[in-house]
Amino acid sequence: MFTRTMIVRRLVLVLTVVVYSNGSVSQQGPAAPNSTSVKEFPVNMKQNVTAGATPVGTKVEAKLLVATLVGGTVFPKNTIFSGEVIESVAKSATTSSRIGIRMDSAQWKNGSAPVKVYLTAWCYPLIAARGQDLSYGPPQPASKTWNGAGTYPDPSSPASQPFPSQDMHRSAESAPESPVYSVSKHRVLMKDIESERHDDGAVAITSNRFNIKLDKLTTYVLATGDLTLGSPGLGNGSTN
Repeated sequence: MFTRTMIVRRLVLVLTVVVYSNGSVSQQGPAAPNSTSVKEFPVNMKQNVTAGATPVGTKVEAKLLVATLVGGTVFPKNTIFSGEVIESVAKSATTSSRIGIRMDSAQWKNGSAPVKVYLTAWCYPLIAARGQDLSYGPPQPASKTWNGAGTYPDPSSPASQPFPSQDMHRSAESAPESPVYSVSKHRVLMKDIESERHDDGAVAITSNRFNIKLDKLTTYVLATGDLTLGSPGLGNGSTN
């Protein structure tokens, strides 16, 4: 049989356990946000860069291909990234070709932001579009009629020839179609190029097959960290 004192002691014990449990849960709090999210930007270089020929310290710029949302900040299309070459080694019989580029700032029409992103071993390749006719000149009408005014035009007269001339038009029709290219929405690793991360977080790309040359036509990827196949593709418009 429980006495009044025993009942009071049990109630005190239960309340102590409940208060301690609630305090433990509140101290844990929500999970901390992932601060290691990779930020990436598809860009076109504004100048050519060649391993070994472009000196370390050379200032470089790149233009953002699509608007990108990062951490609540929208980097508009054509944002200019500015930075410098931090590694530049030409390929030799004993060493691999190496290029390292770090971008430190981003600037657009109505704003700017500090960044720290590096050139990676990824790019967005060009894809040839099919079936587009680029032959020069308007289509010829199905029939030609005289409007009844003045002298009937002589078919051999230069004035009666369409512009461009029929000879030019025939040459254009016989010429092969020019390929039209668009940028792929899925990035790929550049062939025979690898990425290396140093202890200080800096990234360099290397190749033991050829000397690396960056051009102004290829869409390269700037990023804060190592990228995986599961990362966002071109056109998604945002990164975490």
